Amino acid sequence: MNIIFSYIFLGLSLAAPIGPINAAQIDKGIKGGFLNAWLVGLGATMADIVYMLLVYLGLVHFLEIPFMKAFLWLFGFFVLVYTGIESLISAGKLTLHGNRSNVTYSRSFISGFFMSLANPLTILFWLGIYGSVLANAVEAYSMKQLMINSFAIILGLLIWDFTMACVASTFRRFLTNRLLIGISYLSGLSLIGFGIYFGYQAFKLLF
Repeated sequence: MNIIFSYIFLGLSLAAPIGPINAAQIDKGIKGGFLNAWLVGLGATMADIVYMLLVYLGLVHFLEIPFMKAFLWLFGFFVLVYTGIESLISAGKLTLHGNRSNVTYSRSFISGFFMSLANPLTILFWLGIYGSVLANAVEAYSMKQLMINSFAIILGLLIWDFTMACVASTFRRFLTNRLLIGISYLSGLSLIGFGIYFGYQAFKLLF
């Protein structure tokens, strides 16, 4: 049972650092409530599962090719900068009552999925940490135990997703219109900042 908890903690450790997904969850939570924030995280978790499967199948080494790395950094740059600019444009139109209809569930899920899928830091985690964990675990555990451990990591991701959605939607209740707009601007700028960092990494790889 201690092993299961250690893998759940590993999933929490992946999701917890403040990054584009958490910034997007806060943004969607204060604009559209709990369900939108939760769907951003759920989309990100689905992308994590895709990478987990790639590591498991041994296909993730394809992503170590410099050209593919540069492509992923650039893809992340465009996704994050676009999302950040969209957040800045919509920030001035926000009110505490009446802005939920502007945030659709499908867009929340898709934005979370592509943000995580386009995040090379996510790939580095699965390649580095999960890849080495899997390599060691293959020798020590049965296939059934490997599956249980992998599901424990996913459970950790889902627990953090639920927690962030609760925090973002609860925080909304204490906001004034001015503070709501300010946080939305801050969230948009942070997404653009992460996007510029990704673009810089792509530039270094290409030139």
